[in-house]
Amino acid sequence: MNDAAVGRALRAIRLAQKRSQGQVAVKAQVSRQLVGRVESGMIAKVDVGTVRAIAAALDALFDPVVRWHGGDMGRLVNSRHSAMHEGFARLLGALPGWTFDPEVSFSYFGERGVIDVLGWHPEAATILVIELKTEIVDVQELMGTMDRRVRLAPRIASDRGYSARHVGAWVILANDRSNHRRLHDHGAVLRSKFPSDGRSISSWLTRPSQPIWALSFMPNDALDGLKDAGKSVPRVRRPALAVPLHRGEHGSGRTDGPPPTRPRGQCT
Repeated sequence: MNDAAVGRALRAIRLAQKRSQGQVAVKAQVSRQLVGRVESGMIAKVDVGTVRAIAAALDALFDPVVRWHGGDMGRLVNSRHSAMHEGFARLLGALPGWTFDPEVSFSYFGERGVIDVLGWHPEAATILVIELKTEIVDVQELMGTMDRRVRLAPRIASDRGYSARHVGAWVILANDRSNHRRLHDHGAVLRSKFPSDGRSISSWLTRPSQPIWALSFMPNDALDGLKDAGKSVPRVRRPALAVPLHRGEHGSGRTDGPPPTRPRGQCT
């Protein structure tokens, strides 16, 4: 679907709902002129998140597709994500008291999706919703996705035979220049939503007695497979748990340069 087709579709939905551009603009928290530009197909310089917000205001979904001449884009993206799953499993596979289930799907009254990793701590009756991100694309969508999954987590836990008293949320980012830059650019918003960092989640994992919202980076050695997603992830010895805050995270030190090499086995 090209830009003009996107605009025509959103305009048709708005007219079918008998709503004005001004009403849509208020709900999407953008200007009426911007809604008009999008409906006219002039979206080349409009932020993707803005187009999504306008679509959401119409109870629609803007879901762009990336195409590439070099091969199967889905396979490439999934390989990178799979490498991140593998790195996470190596880091936390031996964590006492926890079990981790990958790729947990859910569907409740039209709300459906897949949780990357669902952690369960029976002694603390705590469930942990984990999102693995190779790349931050849309900050608002990330926060909305985590809100929905945390809200549904107790029911998801119940369906798996767990009775959860506490729910935690943990976003783990690939430790690369692009994500450091995005965290720098959106640090205030992201840290407001995810106030706990790497050191905080490390401590919490040993004693999960309350809810938590955390965001941290994975170490470079856990993501070796991302350097060439077509190759298998190299085998390493299972490290001890350590999740310190990388100094490149929002709050101190560099934020826009490449992260320094961490000792093997530390999760940032």
